[in-house]
Amino acid sequence: MQKLRELSRRYMFVVATSVLVLIGAVSPSTAAAQNIDSGGGRWVATWSVPPMANGSEFGTSRSFENQTVRQIVYISAGGTRLRVKLSNEYGAGALIIGSAHIALQSTGASIVPGSDRPLTFGGQTSVVIAQGTVATSDPVNMSVPSNTSLTLSLYVPQNTGFATYHQNATQTAYISVPGDFSDAVNFPVDPAQKVSTQRYWLAFIEVVPQKKVAVLAVFGDSISEGGTTTLDANRRATDVLSRWFNPPWGPGRLALLDQSTGCGRLLRDFCGTSGLSRFERDVLNAAGITHVVLELGLGDIIFPTAVGDPSQLVSADQIIAGIRQLIHQARMRGLKVYGATIPPNEGTTFANVHTPENEAKRQAVNLWTRTSGEFDGVADYDLALRDPSHPARLLPAYAFADNLHPNDAGHEAIARAIALSLF
Repeated sequence: MQKLRELSRRYMFVVATSVLVLIGAVSPSTAAAQNIDSGGGRWVATWSVPPMANGSEFGTSRSFENQTVRQIVYISAGGTRLRVKLSNEYGAGALIIGSAHIALQSTGASIVPGSDRPLTFGGQTSVVIAQGTVATSDPVNMSVPSNTSLTLSLYVPQNTGFATYHQNATQTAYISVPGDFSDAVNFPVDPAQKVSTQRYWLAFIEVVPQKKVAVLAVFGDSISEGGTTTLDANRRATDVLSRWFNPPWGPGRLALLDQSTGCGRLLRDFCGTSGLSRFERDVLNAAGITHVVLELGLGDIIFPTAVGDPSQLVSADQIIAGIRQLIHQARMRGLKVYGATIPPNEGTTFANVHTPENEAKRQAVNLWTRTSGEFDGVADYDLALRDPSHPARLLPAYAFADNLHPNDAGHEAIARAIALSLF
C-alpha cells in the first residue's frame, strides 16, 4: 500500500505539470461546436448519467406524486454559471415539474443556507416536458467550485408514472413527505419512503468554466459505473480523476463524465440501450466533449453464458467491429479516443461467467485494443487491476466481494490507468 501511495503522489505531480498538454489537444472543430449561450460563455458538461427505461433487466424505476425528490450530484469542473438538462425520454406521458431548485449540499438532505437558487425554463418556474424529450433550464448565475456536491430538488405535483431514471448513481436521493420542499434548507424526508441511489430525470449538469477545459467521458458498463464503490463517498474513477485534475487552488482543468450503465452491453439492448445506440446521446451530444474512453464488451462476452442463451453469443471480432464504429463516430466529431481493456474475472461469484471460451474472447479483444493502433491511447484496466501473480484474477486489494467489479481502491487504479493513457 505504501508503494501505491507513492505512485499516486508521483502521478499527481505529473498531472499538475502535464495537464496543459491535454487542454491543448482540443481540436478547433470540437471547440467551435461547443454550445455558446447569449452571454458569450462556452458551456461544458460537468456531470451526467445515462437515462434508462423502467424495467431494464436489473433495475426498476418508481413513480412520484405530490412529492419533492432531492438528488445529490458531485460535479467535476466548476464554473460561474450553471444549467440543468432533464430527460423524460422514457416517461409514460408528459412530465410536469412544478418547481426546481439547485443548491450546495450541507450534509445528507440539507442544503447550505443562502445557497439555494430557483431554476426556470423559458422564464417560468414550472415546465411540462413532453414524453421522449429533454428540457434545459435557463442559466443560473452561481459560482460553483470544482468537486462540489450540489442538490437538485424537483417537485412533481402529479403522478409521474415510472420515471426516466439511472439505476445506480452511488449517491443518495431523498424523497419528501407530500408537498413542495424544493427550497427547504432542512428537507423533510418521508420515513415511509426508502431513500434511493437511483437518479430521476437527470441527464446533464453544465457550467461555464472560468477558463477553457477539456471534457472527458468514460463510456462503459458496470466496471466503470462505480456501483460497487462506497455510497456517497465519491470514489468512482471519474471522481478521483476530477480531484487530480481540478485541485482546489485554481480553476478547473478537466470535466469528467461517467456515461456508464451497469450490465450494459455494446451490441445489444440490456440494462438500457446498447452502447452503439446511445453513444450519440450520451457522448457526442455532451456539451464541450473532447475526449472519450471506450470501455465496453465485457457484458457482450459474459451475459449469454450467464443467462444460458446461446442465441446471444457474439465473437471477439463482432465486439471489435462494434468498437470500431464508435471510434469512427468519435473521430468524425474531432474527439480523442482511448480504448480500455477488459479486466479479468476468474473466481467471480457469478455462475457461468468465467469460462475458457469467454476468457479467450476477452484476451482477443484486449490484444486488439493494445496493438491495433486505432486509439489515441490505451487505458489498460486489465493491467491496472489484475493480480500479477495470477493475471486471470483481480488483485484482491482491488476487488469487490463478487471478484468481478473493482472496489474503491480499484477505481483509483482505473483512474491512474486513464490518466496515464492521456499522456
